[in-house]
Amino acid sequence: METIKNTEKKNLHELYLAGGCFWGLEAYLKKLPGVCGTIAGYANGNTKNPTYEEVCYKNTGHAETVRVTYDTEVLPTETLLKAFFRVVDPTSVNRQGNDWGVQYRSGIYYTDEGDLPAILAAIEKQREKYGQPVATEVLPLDNFFPAEEYHQDYLGKNPGGYCHINLGDADAFIEEEGLAADLDQLIRKEDYPLPDEQELKKRLTAIQYEVTQNNGTERPYTNEYAPVFDEGIYVDIATGEPLFSSKDKFELGCGWPSFAKPIVPQVVAERTDNSLHMTRTEVRSRAGDCHLGHVFEDGPPALGGLRYCINSAALRFIPYSDLDREGYGYLKKLF
Repeated sequence: METIKNTEKKNLHELYLAGGCFWGLEAYLKKLPGVCGTIAGYANGNTKNPTYEEVCYKNTGHAETVRVTYDTEVLPTETLLKAFFRVVDPTSVNRQGNDWGVQYRSGIYYTDEGDLPAILAAIEKQREKYGQPVATEVLPLDNFFPAEEYHQDYLGKNPGGYCHINLGDADAFIEEEGLAADLDQLIRKEDYPLPDEQELKKRLTAIQYEVTQNNGTERPYTNEYAPVFDEGIYVDIATGEPLFSSKDKFELGCGWPSFAKPIVPQVVAERTDNSLHMTRTEVRSRAGDCHLGHVFEDGPPALGGLRYCINSAALRFIPYSDLDREGYGYLKKLF
């Protein structure tokens, strides 16, 4: 299920959107900058914990709905609703695309009455655009039940699966609206605060603390991620800030994880290190100011010539399949 990073962010908000089959709507919403998490589910019906079969065939009254959690600083509610109506026909009754039935009705369900002005303004724009009544219902959220696990991120798991939405519309919308699509704008330092020392000592193992806080170094070939080449990202063990991608990882036989570059240059800082009677360039994480390792100029020329030699103990690996659950779904574009 959905896990949102930095749940204490002041700008984090949620809305429940119904727009036909939730497979396509969820995949579309995931592509929008500012969307931090989604859950496909069933909303505003008259039974508890319905199954997909019950929603389809037993008149439970639920609508296939996507709970979207988003950062209003990046994606204001007005912009989210504009994106929603780009792919949803607000005049269609109990139908979107080729899907018919009450469960495929369109709706906007809110938990914060402060969203009503933005929602009603969006509805009015649709009424003016089409010159006819709008069928999209606007209601407080009465209930919401997550759908079965196989429905979650369905199109991410099944790229060739059925979708009534042109997912390319998300890219067009991002460009038209000038949304912050660049990763250096989406990975923000303030989203990854460093815990205090007491908390760090609780969270980190002895070697993780020694490496990140005391500039320690692991032994080569015996550390966790040196032999790992699975698809995913590597984040700061202390703060969770995204640092490196498996797409840029290579094997040079040095005994530590090697990367050609960070995900974006801004997430790491470099300092001159004159320890051990040599001059090297130390690499530290931006948000946590944690020691990561060093960068050398002996990397593969085809990858730019750099080798970020990083301690496994400074990192946490998140597999591609877990990016959405861990709150890093927006980084799937790296792959």
